[in-house]
Amino acid sequence: MGQVVATAEHVVHAPADVVRAALADYEVTRPKVLPEQFSQYRVDAGGQGAGTKVHWRLQATSKRVREQDVVVTAGPDGALVESDTNSSMVTTWTVHPDDAGASTVRARTTWTGASGIGGFFERTFAPKGLARIQGAMLERLEQELAAR
Repeated sequence: MGQVVATAEHVVHAPADVVRAALADYEVTRPKVLPEQFSQYRVDAGGQGAGTKVHWRLQATSKRVREQDVVVTAGPDGALVESDTNSSMVTTWTVHPDDAGASTVRARTTWTGASGIGGFFERTFAPKGLARIQGAMLERLEQELAAR
């Protein structure tokens, strides 16, 4: 068993404070920007940043589905940390200001992978698939912010 890491990064053409606020908005913005791999989304507590509890179903592949109950905490430098209470999966969202009012958004997800041959395939393929899903979400976030 080893740690599996998936990372997605995207430049969003909006100021860092606007992007952070949109990412932390689990009531309105998050449901709008989640790609089709997410379903059964609901906010169980809070809704804005740290202290939020949210549920969703993530279908990473046709056979791989995770029921996730996520608790949101604050990380360093305004990062959002989403910890799944059903597994070891943790996603950290960071936003860094760039030039001309743009921001670089990074999603870094870690979890304890399986052992054996299944773990090999998980470490090989899962990070790429999850990075694609998170990348799609970040593209949708940029579109949502551009529409405002």
